[in-house]
Amino acid sequence: MHSITVSGKTYETTDEGYLLDPAKWDNAVAEFLAKEEGLALNEHHWEIVNFLRHFYHEYRISPMVKILMKEMAKKYGPEKSSRKYLYELFPRGPALQGTKIAGLPKPLDCIDG
Repeated sequence: MHSITVSGKTYETTDEGYLLDPAKWDNAVAEFLAKEEGLALNEHHWEIVNFLRHFYHEYRISPMVKILMKEMAKKYGPEKSSRKYLYELFPRGPALQGTKIAGLPKPLDCIDG
């Protein structure tokens, strides 16, 4: 079993670093995971992280990148849902890195980047 410790709390993770219990996630965990991924979160990252969490709570699944792009386009328009935009924010993949930072399970169709 793997774990991380953030602000004195321990969180169980998969061997790839994804939280086992998305309900225990908070902003401090997101910042910690982002730092481990080499990212400093800004408002654009947070917009996607929060979108991913909302999507997961509604559908009980982490979206693959194609679905993420389609759903982001509906809400935010083409500029914020393009592959280029999303990969600039999450270079290892918006679904792969984004869901990890959002404290969600790894999408089923994601491969390691």
